[in-house]
Amino acid sequence: MPVTTARQRVLAQLNKSGRASARELARTLRMSEANVRHHLRVLASDGRVTIASIRAEGRGRPEKVFSLSAALAGDNLAGLAEALLRVEDSTLNVERLANHVLDSVPFTNLPVTRRLALLVAKLNERHYQARWEAGAEGPRVIFGKCPYAAVIEGHPELCQMDASLLIRALNGDVRQIEKIEKGRGVCIFSIR
Repeated sequence: MPVTTARQRVLAQLNKSGRASARELARTLRMSEANVRHHLRVLASDGRVTIASIRAEGRGRPEKVFSLSAALAGDNLAGLAEALLRVEDSTLNVERLANHVLDSVPFTNLPVTRRLALLVAKLNERHYQARWEAGAEGPRVIFGKCPYAAVIEGHPELCQMDASLLIRALNGDVRQIEKIEKGRGVCIFSIR
């Protein structure tokens, strides 16, 4: 379906970036900030977007950061159920689940930045709202959303699955340094 209306463009950009303020959306979409704020108000009243956080930087009014609502962003419970049904024995094998989530993406023999880009694209197909950033101690992979939020409390091993898929894709030592708690914050994995 082609993106034609201003609201469709705002939704498509939020889907792509995960989170953005009205100012950031206006700059990216080449629209006026007032126009973007109007569309965000309408989309929020319809339940299609939500305020993800509020930034208070320096002087002036705090800036609202928007994201797609949980209903619109989707989750990965269907993919998880499919992966769990493929497990032959009764024990949960997080490496096998990680392999299924990544499908058969060829990560070997690629530069690290290319592997990170492929990994983020694959994770975003699964609704992680992932991105990566360079750091002094190595790259960090950031998940803006937990696609398993509905079941993660009863199945913390899914965080181990996330770490396993990062290890498999990046061939590095992975350490989780931040975790989404009760739908707030982000998951951050440090890769060495």
